[in-house]
Amino acid sequence: MMRIFGTTVAALSLAMATACAATLHAGPGQRYATPSQAIAAAHNGDTVMIAAGTYYDCAIVNQNDLTIEGVGPKSIMTDKPCAGKALLVINGNNDTVKNLTLQRARVADGNGGGIRAEGGNLTVDNVRFFNNQDGILSAPNAKATIRVLNSDFVHNGGCVNAGGCAHAIYVSPISELDVEHSRFYDTQTGHSIKSRALVTIVKDCTIEDGPDGTSSYQIDIPIGGSLIAEGNTLEKGPKSQNHANAIMIGEEGVSQPTRQIIVKNNKLINNTGYTTVFVHNISATPAQLSGNTFSGGKVIPLAGDGSVH
Repeated sequence: MMRIFGTTVAALSLAMATACAATLHAGPGQRYATPSQAIAAAHNGDTVMIAAGTYYDCAIVNQNDLTIEGVGPKSIMTDKPCAGKALLVINGNNDTVKNLTLQRARVADGNGGGIRAEGGNLTVDNVRFFNNQDGILSAPNAKATIRVLNSDFVHNGGCVNAGGCAHAIYVSPISELDVEHSRFYDTQTGHSIKSRALVTIVKDCTIEDGPDGTSSYQIDIPIGGSLIAEGNTLEKGPKSQNHANAIMIGEEGVSQPTRQIIVKNNKLINNTGYTTVFVHNISATPAQLSGNTFSGGKVIPLAGDGSVH
């Protein structure tokens, strides 16, 4: 009986919190003129709806369970990073960002982001990251997960100073990075996906240099960690900064558990003009490759431990 009562109280508390959640509107003619004003006024569990328009604005997000969502196809935050970090600096837990364009973030250290993820779990859905130094950059958090769905990363990345390179997605050590149904195009100098997560999942994505992309690796797992890459199309272009490898695992030394490396049903198009290794595995965990196909120039399926089927 006590267990049922406790469960009932918890359910009622959740229902009351949901009922109290508010929707705040930002944009011309709304109560809040800018996204940052609405976000500053929001509470845990609220939703901030951003009207179509271009906002030279940024925000620091301290709330939990907050949804930040664009209305229509052209809700754009641009050019003005907060705290020398990003257009959205997210310190909260279980936040969601949807239907926005985040573009042209530049900061002095070369790591200006569309999103700086410094809190707990984060979901990014249908967000366009255009011409930032980093699309998404995360702080280390052993319990955090980042999920990216249905999003576009175009012309992000760079190596502008001695502080290191920026990438389309770059996560520090976290629990899991899950990227699905997303597109990476024209990444500059850095990697399209660089992940220090304990588990990295990349599914049904398109990762293309195109004619002018200068990216290094399409997927980089520099300190190990499990990788599942499935159903993706990868293309290395003629201006790639690293024509030798598409997926790299462990080049900085494996310093965390690497329980599995599964790379299956992907396609690599090699337009570099050079021989390219599809998966270069420097870890001691055997990579399992199956069902992958290659076109264009010469491709070596695997260098390092593992099997190819």
